[in-house]
Amino acid sequence: MSTGGLAETRLGRMHDVMAGYVERGDVPGIVTLVSRRGEVHVDAIGMKAVDGGDPMRRDTIFRISSLTKPIAAAATMILVEECRLRLDEPVDRLLPELADRQVLKRLDGPLEDTVPAHRPISLRDLLTLRMGLGYIMAPSNEYPIQQAINAQQILQGPPQPQTPPPPDEWIRRVGSLPLMHQPGEQWMYDLGLDVLGVLITRAAGQPLETFFRERIFEPLGMQDTGFSVPAENLSRLATSYTANPETGALEVYDGAEGGQWSRPPAFPSASGGLVSTVDDYLAFGQMMLNRGRHGRERILSRPSVELMTTDHLTQEQKTGAGHFLGDNRGWGFGMAVVIRRDEVSAVPGRFGWDGGLGTSWTSDPKEDMVAILMTQRTLDSSIALALYLDFWTSAYQAIGD
Repeated sequence: MSTGGLAETRLGRMHDVMAGYVERGDVPGIVTLVSRRGEVHVDAIGMKAVDGGDPMRRDTIFRISSLTKPIAAAATMILVEECRLRLDEPVDRLLPELADRQVLKRLDGPLEDTVPAHRPISLRDLLTLRMGLGYIMAPSNEYPIQQAINAQQILQGPPQPQTPPPPDEWIRRVGSLPLMHQPGEQWMYDLGLDVLGVLITRAAGQPLETFFRERIFEPLGMQDTGFSVPAENLSRLATSYTANPETGALEVYDGAEGGQWSRPPAFPSASGGLVSTVDDYLAFGQMMLNRGRHGRERILSRPSVELMTTDHLTQEQKTGAGHFLGDNRGWGFGMAVVIRRDEVSAVPGRFGWDGGLGTSWTSDPKEDMVAILMTQRTLDSSIALALYLDFWTSAYQAIGD
């Protein structure tokens, strides 16, 4: 038995399960990390691309998509602690584009058929994805509001960092549209965190990546995390794939050289724009597990981390969450929180999130554990969902004490 309480034979079982996905061609490669009581196990399997080339390595860089959200939430709480932002203050002070909101009378109605919002949008609404605007779980062009959102390019599916306009123009476009629900009424995925990124930029008085780097990345030693990959590191960026919906074959979503992350974006997405490595994200996940502390550095106060990792949703507000949260997870600030045990890995109090381009992270205070999965396949099929589930089951079955 290791000092971290992880059984070697059970870690070997996890390797075999993950390697099976590579051997069957479901993914070109996988990097897993399990850290318990400070003991870290990393396993790199397969290749960075379908057509061979370089093997997957511990320092391979991945597009972490929605694993950006918890980092954005942590950055926000830094500004809250410094009293530059307040949780229940209307965002209008720094985002006047979102003042005097109108709300659709019904989701499938015309954009002009609205009523005034009952109250302004607050910072808490953004952090908890209750601003009233986001994904509708329906075909993307079914409703007029969806058609308008698509035309304005303000809500993406898989991240495309070279598509959105700069932050000021992007938030102007958001402000030109009515809300789908009253502020605070309904959890709706994604858009609130991108609005949050614009708010952070204005509150901090500096570009989003600069604030992230100075206040989070550099203190935590996250040297490979950012909104693009420098030219000298592009050889370490894994090729990103999506599955063809008809054949299931993996097709390139984004390459390294000349790809969308090979140069800085006009709009740095706080919802899904970052790249990172397993060790970089371990530093963030361990800081959150340590309730804001990293070595001698304190990034956040313990009360702030506790607030971030508390479920803030009522059952009524979760009705729009669908498969995102299920029955056993609630939502804190920028991340999910497990609230009910119905799986081997579903430990109440565990917090974290998934990235749609193939990544997943959790920190578990009860088990004193951080676990991270990084692949380069979009979360787009039953195979990808099974891979995620098998990773989490394997990580928790490796606990031997």
